[in-house]
Amino acid sequence: MTSLRYQLGDTGPAIAEIRSKLTQLGLLDDTAPGPHTFDEDVTQAVRQFQQERGLTATGVVDATTYRVLDEARWRLGDRLLSYVVGNPQAGDDVIALQRRLSELGFDVGRIDGVFGARTGDALRDFQRNIGLPADGTCGPSTFKALGRLAPIVTGGRPESLRAVEALRRAGKRLPGKVVVIDPGHGGADRGHQANGLDEAAVVEDLAARIEGRLTATGVQTYLTRGPGADGSPTEAERAAFANDSGANLLISLHVDSHPNPEAAGVATYFYGSHEPGTASAIGEQFAGLVQREIVARTDLVDCRAHPKTWDLLRHTRMAAVRVELGYITNDGDAARLADPDFRDVVAEAIVVAIQRVYLPSGEDAATGVLRFHDLAAN
Repeated sequence: MTSLRYQLGDTGPAIAEIRSKLTQLGLLDDTAPGPHTFDEDVTQAVRQFQQERGLTATGVVDATTYRVLDEARWRLGDRLLSYVVGNPQAGDDVIALQRRLSELGFDVGRIDGVFGARTGDALRDFQRNIGLPADGTCGPSTFKALGRLAPIVTGGRPESLRAVEALRRAGKRLPGKVVVIDPGHGGADRGHQANGLDEAAVVEDLAARIEGRLTATGVQTYLTRGPGADGSPTEAERAAFANDSGANLLISLHVDSHPNPEAAGVATYFYGSHEPGTASAIGEQFAGLVQREIVARTDLVDCRAHPKTWDLLRHTRMAAVRVELGYITNDGDAARLADPDFRDVVAEAIVVAIQRVYLPSGEDAATGVLRFHDLAAN
């Protein structure tokens, strides 16, 4: 499935299926010509769908876009919903269920469209509260009950309020926190390569610098892969590793590339899409802090923080951020990335951002002011 790829000019039954799904979503005119052709209309519809769903807007249907297209067809009530260990159900109907349960005061965690154990627990709690058998299956009786009850949580996003409160209870000190550092790619997968650099080596080195600083402050750190690892874990494997470690935060390290050598700058990404209420509140805060700290300490172009629904961001239970630290295809960014002193500055920026996630607003420092030795001393 990972090699699946449909794009402009392709034809066949799979294209007809893609066109049908886009039409059902109102993104493609069902009278458009070429029912089995991936034409320019389909390309634009796919790009719009990807933008709306927090995917990279390429106009190409890869394995991830194909899966999300399939998830988008489900409406609450179309099928029975329950927690399936190892193969959780996912779709827009799950998003609707999670949002409804959250509005009614039940803790589903982040609204991500994946029916996981936490959603199952919330559903059973709901069923017990209204006198239905607490079987964890959302069927006709549960659908009816969900439809007739009014929300009891108003004035904000309940899942965000819970996340913020959990962050407050965790305390401001770094010792005892668990952070997973995810250096992208690995093994034979070297990522982007240009200007005498390869992405995997750059982020391995940066991960080691971050790990050393975090460990010195008392943070328990884990790497999703070590330097010189034989293979490159999938995003699902990296997310599972982070979940199993009990991490409080995850930072995923990458560098970008572009056919235009003028493209430059740093960007960060957190879980979320244009769908209201789906963004990770702490992930968004963390991404903004990482972005601002790096920009304040370097001369990298500020490409800002953005919501995405990439698998690593979606399937991690903790706040997760992916940072694209410059363009390896840009001469200026590449020169910075090759400089050990620059990597030290970035490592310090990320460590400071991690500390600032936990600082109460009254004790937070201005961006670019805190230094690693301040954290280590405390």
